[in-house]
Amino acid sequence: MTQTNSLLYLRKPSDETVRQFISGQCDLPFSYSEVGSTQTGSQPSGYTVDHNRIKLGAGATTYRRAADALRSWKHFDLGWVKVLPAGAAVEVGTTVAVRARTLGLWSLNACRIVYLLGEHPEFKARFGFAYGTLPAHAECGEERFTIEWRKDDSVWYDIYAFSRPQHPLVRLAYPYARRLQRCFAKDSLRVMVAASLH
Repeated sequence: MTQTNSLLYLRKPSDETVRQFISGQCDLPFSYSEVGSTQTGSQPSGYTVDHNRIKLGAGATTYRRAADALRSWKHFDLGWVKVLPAGAAVEVGTTVAVRARTLGLWSLNACRIVYLLGEHPEFKARFGFAYGTLPAHAECGEERFTIEWRKDDSVWYDIYAFSRPQHPLVRLAYPYARRLQRCFAKDSLRVMVAASLH
């Protein structure tokens, strides 16, 4: 089996390329030492921290739709970004590839689910998970995605992340990389609002 650690592609990566890419990352360690830090909300030094959230609506139906969308990776179904393989299980240890298309190039970035979130006394209900970066990722860090049904009946989608450049190209073009991160957050919030309505 051929292992691939490539990040950038001139053409859309084939299913076999994606499969080999993920397979080559499955047994590798995370690319950062602060694994699980998003669970405590701590802010590791040396990283850029992003926190974005949006109110999706209110009530049990909104919460259920939003949680189902998160389990189905709808928050990554953005047109220019997608998580592969389709239907990847949301469970600790699952390794995925985040495929993106920017500036006419395709990229694959490897991540693994670090932990799942469940019930919490502050909320009527809560569901979420975090994934962390693997060696074949342009950045290093961790990102948490949460659906919260609060005690005031409101339902929120929350994204919390810390990251820093890992690939030399990202270090050189860091302002553009930050712009992409902001675009991802904005588009993900928009998609989850729509998903919570249907």
